[in-house]
Amino acid sequence: MARNTTGSQQKDSSTSFDTLSAATRLMDAMSIAIDNMIEEVKKPVDQEINGSARKAELQSVKQTAIDCKELLRERQSLEQMIKDLKQNGEVEEQKDYTGGFAEKFSK
Repeated sequence: MARNTTGSQQKDSSTSFDTLSAATRLMDAMSIAIDNMIEEVKKPVDQEINGSARKAELQSVKQTAIDCKELLRERQSLEQMIKDLKQNGEVEEQKDYTGGFAEKFSK
């Protein structure tokens, strides 16, 4: 029998993928990433640097904050997905609230 040399564990065909478990693990990992990003944003910018180096560092802090905000939104979406999985056993379709009642029936 061939040996697995990639270092990853192979699952047999009787093992199925558990979406709820994977989503929960991802949510935990996202929490750690968000905490790390917040710590990076909190670090003071070196007062010794000037000019373009300072501007680049400030831009990096800003981008990290924006990325963190996006990750928070994605985590919130994942939380809703997990809630749906626990309640219904499946993920609900995203509802589109862009058009109101009158717009749907105006034709």
